[in-house]
Amino acid sequence: MQQDTDHPDVSPEAFDLKRRRLLQGLGAASLAALPGLGFAQQIPTAKVNTTRLAVSDTEVVVGQLHSATGTMAISETGSIQAEQLAIDQINAMGGVLGRKIRVIKEDGASDWPTFAEKSKKLLVNDHVAAVFGCWTSASRKAVLPIFEKENGLLYYPTFYEGLEQSKNVIYTGQEATQQIIWGLDWGAKEKKAKSFFLVGSDYIWPRTSMKIARKHIENFQKGKVVGEEYYPLGNTNFNSLINKIKVAKPDCIFAAVVGGSNVAFYKQLKAAGITGAKQFLLTLSVTEDEMLGVGGENFDGFYSSMKYFQSLESENNKKFVAAFKAKYGPKSVIGDVTQAGYLGPWLWKAAVEKAGSFDVDKVVAASPGIELKTAPEGYVKVHNNHHLWSKSRIAQGLPDGTFKVVAESPSLIEPNPFPAGYQ
Repeated sequence: MQQDTDHPDVSPEAFDLKRRRLLQGLGAASLAALPGLGFAQQIPTAKVNTTRLAVSDTEVVVGQLHSATGTMAISETGSIQAEQLAIDQINAMGGVLGRKIRVIKEDGASDWPTFAEKSKKLLVNDHVAAVFGCWTSASRKAVLPIFEKENGLLYYPTFYEGLEQSKNVIYTGQEATQQIIWGLDWGAKEKKAKSFFLVGSDYIWPRTSMKIARKHIENFQKGKVVGEEYYPLGNTNFNSLINKIKVAKPDCIFAAVVGGSNVAFYKQLKAAGITGAKQFLLTLSVTEDEMLGVGGENFDGFYSSMKYFQSLESENNKKFVAAFKAKYGPKSVIGDVTQAGYLGPWLWKAAVEKAGSFDVDKVVAASPGIELKTAPEGYVKVHNNHHLWSKSRIAQGLPDGTFKVVAESPSLIEPNPFPAGYQ
């Protein structure tokens, strides 16, 4: 019996029992033909590692590269935790091709040059087999040339603006057509929004996202953009913005404020009398993780466009949430990027075992078509363009800091990182 790489909910106890029964009934020759049982001696390291990666007979080394400090830590801590949870679960099941995973953790410290420096260390000095990391598009853009030059493999968990595809990246979050365009269409249909005020943090993801949003609003929805403002990462003063919003009176505030700035933004909106009861606001960047700082009372009634919310009612998600809380405490929360981070190690494991190798080129070639039937968000599949087929969802913030899902795409949305008419 082969261990199913797509079922992270299988307990290590159950798997060990199955393995013992197999050992009793099968000889060594038969076992050698069964992949995924966790016997390193059956798959010589020389065969599964031909490119000098950090792989031994018993261990494979991977990297984690996120902001554990700085303004982005409020968003990235959950990804760090979820990736570690997945790795711990995989190790409990026997590892990958019989090797246990060891993690080298690096802190990008919310600084893009630091991300670049740390990515080079992981690939050139540590020879890691894969890296799970980054959050902002600025950090991803900073490391991308290094991953492509050194032929590393990055699993990137954040929803992003699209307009990118790399052999060396698997994108486990949403791209623009799955989040921005779908969310705007929902707002126009369900909330009758025709005028929009665009606001974001001042770096590549918000600016490119709003460029796409403006084109969709003006060219496809025939709506109107009545304001567009950007503020530095870490900014905490939004009073002038709020005055501009009050004057413009938009049907919708479309927001892409990220990291710690969200705390000040939503508190100041409420203090100025702009609440969910009076104003339709749709954000691309507030998940349960950010809500810990923002406070449910300040986001109450506003909406987020994401593919995952902790409140999803499914057996997959219930098991994931229970495991996450068991490891990180009952008060821990899980946001969209946290869940997408959790997918990375499982998708990598599945691709490695499909390829029968840790070599990056072979893992990349094996990745399209990989399915994860037990993903917390639901079924996902890797597209040839290295993005995921997944559903889109809209949820409304509640006073207790949770979200109520109010809309869901009827089927999986095919990823399209280069949509016609938006570049």
